[in-house]
Amino acid sequence: MHKSKIVTLFLGLIALLCVACGGSDAPPAKETTSAKSPSTSAKTSASSPGTTLKDYAAKHAGGPGAIYVGDFTQLVGPAQTPEQGGFDGGVPIESIEKNRWLFESDYYQEILKKANLLNPTPMTSTGVSIEIQHACINRALLPCMMVSETLAPNLRERTNGQIDIQISSFPELGLSGTDTISLVAEGTLGMANVYSGYVAGELPAIEIQSLWGMFATQKDQYDVTTAIHDDLEDLVSSAAKGAVIVNHNWYAGIDQFFFCHDKLTTLDDFKGKKTRSHSAAISDWIEGMGASAQFVAFAEVYTALERGVLDCGVTGADPAYGQRWYEVTTYMNGPLISFFSTNNVVNSDVWKSIPEDLQAIFLEEGAKAELEAHRVAAIQIDVGTEKNTRAGLEMVVFSEELQDHSYNVAVLKHVIPGWLRRLKSNDHPFVAIFNEKVQPIVGLRIEPDGSVTKTGTTKR
Repeated sequence: MHKSKIVTLFLGLIALLCVACGGSDAPPAKETTSAKSPSTSAKTSASSPGTTLKDYAAKHAGGPGAIYVGDFTQLVGPAQTPEQGGFDGGVPIESIEKNRWLFESDYYQEILKKANLLNPTPMTSTGVSIEIQHACINRALLPCMMVSETLAPNLRERTNGQIDIQISSFPELGLSGTDTISLVAEGTLGMANVYSGYVAGELPAIEIQSLWGMFATQKDQYDVTTAIHDDLEDLVSSAAKGAVIVNHNWYAGIDQFFFCHDKLTTLDDFKGKKTRSHSAAISDWIEGMGASAQFVAFAEVYTALERGVLDCGVTGADPAYGQRWYEVTTYMNGPLISFFSTNNVVNSDVWKSIPEDLQAIFLEEGAKAELEAHRVAAIQIDVGTEKNTRAGLEMVVFSEELQDHSYNVAVLKHVIPGWLRRLKSNDHPFVAIFNEKVQPIVGLRIEPDGSVTKTGTTKR
């Protein structure tokens, strides 16, 4: 037999033996720092045949990037940074199970679908270089950390550095936040966090999700917010001249408190208290409680409290801790239940400059960051208050008298009517959206004459 034929037969025999023992005659896939082969990672490449979400969840369990597909224990583990986790920097099973509604919601399934984990978009673009400046409210806030520590680096890695998000904060840029939508629309900001409270003067309809004092539980506000997400996205995108919403920030640990020098145990204690406000709606609530609302930029509140310019500051437990308000106040009075989201938007021209494959990757990474935001939200809902009490503040829970006044007077006679005045019409489309999508959850309906009726479905 000819020598070449002998060699060919010999190599063929080796190949058959390799197949029989489960091997392959194909060379191993080359790994890079930005993406591994499908057999070793589902992070940035297509999954191997037969892979399911349960397989993906098992591979990514125990830390950042973990998802829920039927097993809560897989979500347990460290956060991306210690600040995003609990006191040990992690997310424990107790918080996951207590807030299981986050992961059992229809919205969580929507994010899983958007993340496209099993069939991620392949990157075909090369040589692209797009730098986007993202303006977040304050670096101390968890949503800003989620962009800077999760979305931005993951997107940079997944696109081999072709999209680079540079993080700035409103204080660093000298912004108050009230003109965020205009700055994104005109391209002064390439990307920004649009908070309803700051932009309500320009876009009052957006306050539908943050009518303070209206919610009995965090789940109530979450359900309302997710029910109207599409409406809010259309509203913001239109106002910002076609800007694209790439994902949502989730503000956990954000129950609102009066951080004051004094205890607030009766309505008389509220009278005349100069109180920092961060939105028109929260100003209405503050005034409805008998205090005096003062709009002060978030970064300036510490000094105002220290010098006595303000008697109290209203914000969430976690943001107050991040700004060290515990150093200049003695009591945290409250709470007003809160758990809302804001939009991260990209200027329309900036978005058009991004190739289609990178646009799809951007949206997928945005959804993955939002999944991670849900995971850490489970612990942040619980620890915000305790961070402040551990730092020395005394917690003063609103009495039944104050809670009753908050709901039946501040909310029904100040907060919702104030929103209607800013809308300038009881027939505004967002009033219909309120009655259709919000009313079934909170048990309040806005009548044609602008009055508010309890429908009997409220859990209070």
